[in-house]
Amino acid sequence: MTLVGSLAEAVAAVVGAARLRTHPLDLHLYRKDAGITSGEASVIAFPESASEVAELVRIAGRMDVPVVARGAGTGLAGGAVPQDQALVLVMTRMNRIDVVDAENRTALVEPGVINLDLSRHTAPLRLHFAPDPSSQAACTIGGNVGNNSGGPHCLAEGSTVNHVLAVEYVDTDGNLVRVGGPAPDPIGLDLRAVLVGSEGTLGIVTRALVKLTPDPPAVRTLLLWFDDVADCAATVSGVIAEGVVPAALEMMDRPLIRAIENFIHADLPVDAAAMLLAEVSGHPDAVDAEAAVVERIGRDHGAQVRVAQNEEERAVLWKGRKSAFGAVAQIAPDYYLHDTVVPRTRLVEAMTRLYEIAERYDLTLLNTVHAGDGNLHPKLAFDGSDPEVAARVHAAGEEMVQLAIDLGGALSGEHGIGLEKRHLMGLVFGTVDLDAQARLREAFDPEARLNPHKVLPAGSRCAEFGRPVPEGTWV
Repeated sequence: MTLVGSLAEAVAAVVGAARLRTHPLDLHLYRKDAGITSGEASVIAFPESASEVAELVRIAGRMDVPVVARGAGTGLAGGAVPQDQALVLVMTRMNRIDVVDAENRTALVEPGVINLDLSRHTAPLRLHFAPDPSSQAACTIGGNVGNNSGGPHCLAEGSTVNHVLAVEYVDTDGNLVRVGGPAPDPIGLDLRAVLVGSEGTLGIVTRALVKLTPDPPAVRTLLLWFDDVADCAATVSGVIAEGVVPAALEMMDRPLIRAIENFIHADLPVDAAAMLLAEVSGHPDAVDAEAAVVERIGRDHGAQVRVAQNEEERAVLWKGRKSAFGAVAQIAPDYYLHDTVVPRTRLVEAMTRLYEIAERYDLTLLNTVHAGDGNLHPKLAFDGSDPEVAARVHAAGEEMVQLAIDLGGALSGEHGIGLEKRHLMGLVFGTVDLDAQARLREAFDPEARLNPHKVLPAGSRCAEFGRPVPEGTWV
């Protein structure tokens, strides 16, 4: 019997034939996530408990097969793309909300719980899970933990790491480990924070204790639109400089506005160069005052302003923002999206240069930006079946990432590194930095069996190429 056949037989003994996939079509479907990179799986399994996950990891260890945990597959950086004919564990059947503690404002959940479902479940308690990626109607809490996901409302509330108190995970030896706890400031090393954002390379999350945030007593949602992209970007900096930190500041440009409007018909200003979706929340008096500040600064920069008059109108505006990725499909069959960050003060310059790059490569560019924290999401719409176009898309993407770094930014704001940007880690991390990160990974997974070839480029460990760590350096 082949290795794959033996693996499938051993996996079936744990999860049963009904929760096992080896058909070529299934392997094809699970070879990639929502990004443009793909890989190769050998067996797909759908565990339903932490004990099953642990046993599957032990089986993979005995057979020397890598393991990749996968949620809903909404990731865009190749984080869930299997390599080396990995065993793929699809965690979506582990979707139980075990405990909701309204008094302590926490929930204990399994990794397959859909982000938006958790907030819907706690809505009667006037509580919600604050991180809200654009894919929140589909993405899972486990995926959010793996990528330290953000979202429009993370400007004021913080990303996933700020909302996870504890993590239960299966380590590379198949042991069930718990880190963190209900106390907000635990004693000792914060291994919880190490696990959040590690993209499945340190362990496979089986449960998470997350914070729940009270619903605000009042909310104002404003739509501002501009004749110039620079004025829109300058408004963002102006609002923050005024001392107002809105719940959200989301920027979209004309090509994307038109795609969204054609997609959901939300009465958006399709002739505007750019629009800003701003939301303030809190005490009613404070909300009125902050909304007035946003409107004043917007009008000072030439904006026209519309304030949502009711919850229905607010929901339509947010549906438009959350539909941005789907709307791009009307333009081309594929899109390449980068998730980089620039300082807010460089946002105007960043937007100008992004358009210059796209024009130079003769590509269609659509922009949505978590503008409040400078998190860029340039989307290049293209037809991936044309190799020449695909090559131009990749070249333009590399320049866009380099631009963000040149402006003092970061490689990723919320999507992670995955396969897509691991070769670019050297742009922001030196030899010693990469070596330290690789040592940390070795401490958790010496054989690099969990989600291999992700995040860190080959040769990150100095010892791999006999490179000495400079004497006296902290590692």
